[in-house]
Amino acid sequence: MLHPLRSTTYDELKAVQDISFEIAEGEFFGIVGRNGSGKSTLLKCIAGIYGVDAGRISIAGRLSPFIELGVGFNPDLNARDNVIINAIMLGLSRRQAMKRFDHVVAFAELEGFMDLRLKNYSSGMLVRLAFATAIQVDAEILLIDEVLAVGDAAFQQKCFEEFFRLKREGKTIVFVSHDMHAVERFCDRAMLMERGVMTRIGDPREIGRAYHELNFGKLAHDAPAESHSASGTAITEAWFETGEGERVTSAAQEDSMSMCFEARFGEDVEEPVFAATLRTELGHTIIVARSDQHGQASGDFKAGESVVARFRIPNWLTPSRYLLTPSLARQGTGESALALVEDMASIVVHGTGSGGILELPIDIGLERL
Repeated sequence: MLHPLRSTTYDELKAVQDISFEIAEGEFFGIVGRNGSGKSTLLKCIAGIYGVDAGRISIAGRLSPFIELGVGFNPDLNARDNVIINAIMLGLSRRQAMKRFDHVVAFAELEGFMDLRLKNYSSGMLVRLAFATAIQVDAEILLIDEVLAVGDAAFQQKCFEEFFRLKREGKTIVFVSHDMHAVERFCDRAMLMERGVMTRIGDPREIGRAYHELNFGKLAHDAPAESHSASGTAITEAWFETGEGERVTSAAQEDSMSMCFEARFGEDVEEPVFAATLRTELGHTIIVARSDQHGQASGDFKAGESVVARFRIPNWLTPSRYLLTPSLARQGTGESALALVEDMASIVVHGTGSGGILELPIDIGLERL
């Protein structure tokens, strides 16, 4: 009304597109990706909450979505009434809801709070009650979308044990999470999404690595092609050394340290690129060191020759366990490796940490005004 002649423009956002996959009966399937990648949208499409513009979704079996637990709870009613009402909304009869009420209370561990109104519940108590109610539904397929994020560690473990019980019973579980440890631990397969598109699908460990690379940085080189692997070039050993050349598996902060590995060439290579990537246990890349980026001429090597590469670094790492990935590539861009072994060696750094990733030498100055 204020600007009748102003033109209206808009941008089209395709939240999910070109997705095609199949989940087997009884499979624990993970879906991972950064915020806004389309994971929850995809799960809501599978659940029938959202319709799809194209394509089709086929589901064989009764489905129970754990997407927004507690939807339909009335905060002004007590927990006892909400459990019965929510169970009926999820598809149970009143008789079934009453029969399973004691199981809900026992699983949620809220025996002393059933007469309390839900508006006085904490978020953790609410998710306990909602989850305990939802698992009573006799469904063959469970859709789980980060619903356990607010639960305490003990309750999360209890829920995962429940998932394993359901899996042993032949249930199919689709699990959306940012917790790569949980994905690697529980899932049979996993899928990585980015900007609404499925980018990778396969082994949970590989998908977890790809997710961390997407968030925190890649390895120095990509995995070697099959033709390179067949050439016989290989990394035979990797280790950490002190400044005196002693091999160690632990080190104190501020001690001099070297990342080392031995490689054997299966073919003639001119000016190869040696690299060492140091990562945390969660896959966060801390250090990427490459010989071609630090003015080190590597020389030429003949087939059958071996070499030891050492990367000396100041130990400014905070106390934790770190993993070394050595790699070897041809000269040039050095992106595709001749040989690479992920997490081949590890070291534990001990000392007092500030909570960050690095303990850099810091000069602090205070000026009184």
